[in-house]
Amino acid sequence: MKHHRAKPAASPVADDAGTLRARGPVLEVFLAFLALGLTSFGGPVAHLGYFRAEFVERRKWLDDKSYSDLVALCQFLPGPASSQVGIALGIGRAGWGGALAAWLGFTLPSAVALILFAAGVTQWAGLAQSGAVHGLKVVAVAVVAQAVWGMAKSLCPDRLRAGVAIASALLVLAVPSAVGQIAAIVAGGVVGRWALQLGALPAAQHRDHGVRKSTGAALLGLFAVLLVALPMLAAATPWQPLSVIASFYQSGALVFGGGHVVLPLLQASVVPPGLVTNDVFLAGYGAAQAVPGPLFTFAAFLGAAMPGPFGGWAGGVALLLAIFLPAFLLVAGALPFWETLRQRDGVQRAMAGVNAAVVGVLLAALYDPVWTSAIHSKADFGLALAAFGLLVYARMSPVWVVGLAAVAGWLLAL
Repeated sequence: MKHHRAKPAASPVADDAGTLRARGPVLEVFLAFLALGLTSFGGPVAHLGYFRAEFVERRKWLDDKSYSDLVALCQFLPGPASSQVGIALGIGRAGWGGALAAWLGFTLPSAVALILFAAGVTQWAGLAQSGAVHGLKVVAVAVVAQAVWGMAKSLCPDRLRAGVAIASALLVLAVPSAVGQIAAIVAGGVVGRWALQLGALPAAQHRDHGVRKSTGAALLGLFAVLLVALPMLAAATPWQPLSVIASFYQSGALVFGGGHVVLPLLQASVVPPGLVTNDVFLAGYGAAQAVPGPLFTFAAFLGAAMPGPFGGWAGGVALLLAIFLPAFLLVAGALPFWETLRQRDGVQRAMAGVNAAVVGVLLAALYDPVWTSAIHSKADFGLALAAFGLLVYARMSPVWVVGLAAVAGWLLAL
């Protein structure tokens, strides 16, 4: 196995264009994802747009095809797709330390904010309705639109793939759930495999994520063992914290469709047993909508709001780790097998169809929930249009555009 930690700058990584790039330092990964964790509002689809703007367009860590392949893999896996994409990007850039740095940087800001919010729910009750937060929801429209625009140009270059994208968007709008998204991606893969004529495909460069197949198999095995063993231990042990940890691990392991889908499972885990009242649960959910980063950090709020032995920072961190651990094990375990599969010609044709379908899924999400939750007036549309112009034509950093949109939203509310 390659030892990336000893000399991070000396371990080259081949991207899909065949260019060798030195692995970056762990601190670089942490700071890049910390900036996104502080500014990435709008939910998982918007997060994928922010990631593309930062790591494909600006930093050029990978190209559109490699990025879309990662998105497609994480859409197939249960758990928080945007966090899993971030973990995979971290592994590819700086090995295992990069994976941890990417997750910490992206997750820490919202987790800290929600743990603090758990200590004073009543004082922050109006946060989710503030003008600044609304401005951040509006800028998410521009970020997702930029992602759809850029990915469509590179991933839907012919009529067949453009048709796949449009059909996928229509399917997702007609079946607005994880089932619709997965069906669209599977259908795109089938169409690509059997209908696309790509000519002679060049040999794909292998993108080395630093994960051996034996390591990947071990991680997938650990994921399965914990999924079975934790509920069994909880049933055999009267210690309630173990039961809560098992429930949160199951929620993170079995839910497709992102953070919103996991909420009913979390509510069933904490409200009926009396660990958190329904009013506190709903207040925390409102705060989770108002902070950047992954919605799965809602687990940190619940852990901090519970009575002992949970509660405070310890409870928040414990349940945060419990709900994110499956995502980490799954994406890191699947990467080496995914990389081998995607080298085959048939798989490459299928992935071309899947990439087109991913564009359609993003297009549908641009309308619902991103547009419908943010654009309520001409002023909102004008702000979104201005943000889109700054991102696409002025090529301004998303961090600055997000800050300007927050100020504009606050001024519009006045």
